[in-house]
Order: sequence, then structure tokens, then C-alpha cells
Amino acid sequence: MITHISVVVLTKNNESTIKKTLQALTAFENVVVYDNGSSDATMDIAKEFANVHLVQGAFKGFGWTKNKAASYAKNDWILIIDSDEVVDSELLQTLQKKALNKQTVYILNFKAYYKDIQVKYCGWNNQKIKRLYNKSLTHYNDNDVHEDIITKNLQTQELQGNVEHYSYQSLEQFINKANSYSTLFAQNNAGKKSSSPLKAFFNGLYSFIKTYIFKRGFLDGYVGLVISFSHMITNFFKYMKLYEINKESQSK
Repeated sequence: MITHISVVVLTKNNESTIKKTLQALTAFENVVVYDNGSSDATMDIAKEFANVHLVQGAFKGFGWTKNKAASYAKNDWILIIDSDEVVDSELLQTLQKKALNKQTVYILNFKAYYKDIQVKYCGWNNQKIKRLYNKSLTHYNDNDVHEDIITKNLQTQELQGNVEHYSYQSLEQFINKANSYSTLFAQNNAGKKSSSPLKAFFNGLYSFIKTYIFKRGFLDGYVGLVISFSHMITNFFKYMKLYEINKESQSK
């Protein structure tokens, strides 16, 4: 049993993936599941696990919410795992044996999946993301999206093992996330960044070319096409929504 690390999991309507996530975390004594408004069976599934401390709370952007969820954790060492991610056996063994240094923020390697199909290109595979930290020394920044652990005056180190990321289970989820992420970006950057329809068009176009051609998304077959098109749509609407917000605020 891992008693010195608390795992923090944010959830909302993740009944299709959260059981697999929590099954991989049974070796941890303290798992905080922070739910922000599930209307499906997510919370019922979480209650099936004896090591889970279920908390219901607000969502105020990813940075703020991860910090809020971590405040309920029993330990200072915080491992952030999303409700569509699975810790593999190699990473679990590493965490059981590793002597952690408070001055270090630890980086995990991510393997991406669409449904059960591994995405090997598109820039999705083998992403390195900071996810394990000591909350007595640092925390997440307050970014609504693209949140990150603050590493000023701290060092970083990659751990052996992987997190399997089952980020999308349907095409509908691509559409929904494109909408929600673009809205958060626009709200977070209103009055701070400029935008225009032309900027939105070329950002979207470049995003598709970058993902599908430069990052060889075409080698992932139809999944690569879906991901590349989703990136294009997300970036187009990010800057169009920002343009509308800025324009409306200037006219008041």
C-alpha cells in the first residue's frame, strides 16, 4: 500500500472510463475524487472503492480546480491523474520504490488512445507532463486551460513507467471538448490578446497541417484525420470566440 502519495482525480460524467482509472489506483491508501457536477454513474462507481474520498465541488478552470481538489488530500505528495487515464504497472512499481525529493517535480510519460486504438503520431504519443509534486512547496498556476505545476527554484525528473490516456471515446467528445476548450481560452484571454477572423482561419489551417503532415498524423489512419481536424476546429473557434468577446467589450 502506498501511504505517502495522495492521488487526485477530477471528474464530471466519466462513467465510461473512471472505473478503469480507479482500479489501477487501488494500491494507494488515499485517492481524492473531486466531482464537479456529474449526472451519470460516475460518483456511484467512485463509491465502490474503499480508498476513495469523494468530494463534490465547483469547477473554476483547471488550475484553480486542481489546487482546490489537492487541498482535500491527506498527504503533501500529490499525483494528478485524470478520470480517463490509467497508471500502468511499471509506473506503479516506480512509485512504490522511489525515494521522492521535495525539491523535485516529477514528469510522467503518456501514451494516448482513441477508444482502444493507440495514437502513435499527431504529437500525442510519449508526451512528457509534470504530474507529481509536493504541495507544501508548489502548486498549479491558475490558468483555466493549459495549467501547469510551478517549478520555479525546483528541479524536474522523469519517472519510469507510463500513463495510458483514453482521452476520447467518441467523435462527439471531440466536438464537445473543442467547444469547451475554445470557450475557456477566449474567456481567459479576453482583453489580453488580439484576434481577427483572418487570424482564426490561419491558426486553424496551420494547426491541421502541423498535426496531419508535420507530426505525421496521416500514419494514424482515420484517427489521425479526426485528431488533426479537431485541432483545426478548436484553434479556429478559440480565436473567433476571442474576436467576438473583444469586439463586444469594445462596443460597450
